[in-house]
Amino acid sequence: MKKIFILLVLVSSFLACKKTTTTPNTTTKNTSDSTKIVIDTTKTSNDVSISGFDCVGVKITGTLVKDKIVSNVSATINYTGGNGKTYLTKAHTSTGVTGLSATLLAGTLANGVGTLVYTISGIPNTAGTANFAISLGGKSCTITITVDDVAQTIGKPGPNITDAENNTYKTVTIGTQTWMAENLKVSKYSDGTSIPNITDNKQWQNNTTGAWSYYNSDAANNAKYGKLYNWYAVSKTTNGNKNVCPTGWHIPTDAEWTVLTEYLGGASVAGSKMKEVGTTSWSSPNTDATNESLFTSLPGGYRYSNGVYVNVGSNGEWWSSTEYNTNLAWYRDLYDSNGSVYRYYVDKSFGFSVRCLKD
Repeated sequence: MKKIFILLVLVSSFLACKKTTTTPNTTTKNTSDSTKIVIDTTKTSNDVSISGFDCVGVKITGTLVKDKIVSNVSATINYTGGNGKTYLTKAHTSTGVTGLSATLLAGTLANGVGTLVYTISGIPNTAGTANFAISLGGKSCTITITVDDVAQTIGKPGPNITDAENNTYKTVTIGTQTWMAENLKVSKYSDGTSIPNITDNKQWQNNTTGAWSYYNSDAANNAKYGKLYNWYAVSKTTNGNKNVCPTGWHIPTDAEWTVLTEYLGGASVAGSKMKEVGTTSWSSPNTDATNESLFTSLPGGYRYSNGVYVNVGSNGEWWSSTEYNTNLAWYRDLYDSNGSVYRYYVDKSFGFSVRCLKD
């Protein structure tokens, strides 16, 4: 027993003398440490660099109006000396007029000369100048955009005109063109010759000469939306060289429609500037409608080649005088759901609205 007791004493003494040691972790951070690693998600990657911005030549598309949510507004800026590297999404808040952001989506620089497109969003809190201090690849620039107090109009109202039946129409000058600002209502050519009103669906479908109808054969639609005409009524090549428009006016060609939409910023945004504002005539939501051009387009719907009527309130279609081929012709289309103008061709026996253009 004495030997066992002595052995236990020696073991206890050895354990009491041993020190506990800890090797520092030099490769990982203690998760209980209050210091946190922050990743800068706005930092560009791969040593992105450019040699300079063209701050003077910034192109602004669209307009900003005080207290109005921004839609279809962007700033395009040219750069030189791009090194072909990838950059991440960057957002810049406005100064001066606040409440706005300019966002550059992630992309890749060109090798040399290229462009960057910043999308503007938000609601400007006042009129004045919004400034965006942008930076990329070691260079910086300030984009400035004017914020209007009220929506500015692009079109200039002109004198009223009358047709062969003494219907009166407002007019508007947009760029170099002067348009009717209402849909055509006439049932006679400018020489006084009557255009047949065809209500029967089969007769409408089989007809290859000029004709018109009220939407849904209801005369109450005429005052607001005007009449629907087949292409044979609007084309001089099929109506005996007659003019459905007032004297001194004509049906716009496909190319003349394009002149209008290009002047208004291109087909993707022109519809916004052409549509009557609100939902009195257009169905909700009538997206992006500003009517800055004062063209005041209305959704008169249309009549299929089989005679069926559809989409009053949600669609507006207008003929051009240009045919696509023997059976089809070009037209323009607007919707309540977006601010674009669409260019299509369709069977000449469809019934569409008409806008006339000054000679």
